Amino acid sequence: MAYRKTPLCVGEVYHVFTRSIAGFTIFNSPYDYMRMRDVMFYYSVKDPPCRFCFFAEKSPRMSLIDFLNRQNNKPLIQIIAYCLMPTHVHLVIKEVEENGLSGYMNIVLKSYTKYFNCKYKRKGPLWEGRFKNVRVESDEQLIHLTRYVHLNPVSAGLIEQPDSWEHSSYRQYVGYNKGLTNLLKCPGLLNIKDYKGFVEDQRDYQRSLERIKHLVAE
Repeated sequence: MAYRKTPLCVGEVYHVFTRSIAGFTIFNSPYDYMRMRDVMFYYSVKDPPCRFCFFAEKSPRMSLIDFLNRQNNKPLIQIIAYCLMPTHVHLVIKEVEENGLSGYMNIVLKSYTKYFNCKYKRKGPLWEGRFKNVRVESDEQLIHLTRYVHLNPVSAGLIEQPDSWEHSSYRQYVGYNKGLTNLLKCPGLLNIKDYKGFVEDQRDYQRSLERIKHLVAE
């Protein structure tokens, strides 16, 4: 098993990025996106009672929210921001437990692969090697990084406004407080109005890319 040159450290925040093999589309329906999101949140806590596939079969979706609220004081990692794209995934994650992030990504990606291969009658790996990660070094970098993550669907030409994309944490950041996204550990560095303007100001966004280009693990 290959080890990372720079160990992941408890208390640090990372931009985590993983891509599908050969640009293969890994989310083909709204339910696929929801499945990945639910898996991401389910495994963010320590020692879940069973594999997510069993949990999903036996429990209604609201039970997942209730379960996570009960486990809120037992995090393995903290999800700060995320964006699910047709061929790749962006996460901004804080490591809470030692080796938590690596273990978390391993089980999340495996879980979704099993679901996807079963649903679409496919075999083999889904992801392009190990996930990539870059440490975030300051609050300023963090807020610019969340903007980069949330603007991915706009940059890809999938939508015009970031709040039209339902498969990221942006709607939580700007006040759409619904469902699982209430469990996000947002940095709280800007209020909702200021953050919305900060993200949707394309000119400022382009200028700020120079500040975070080393954090973009693509």
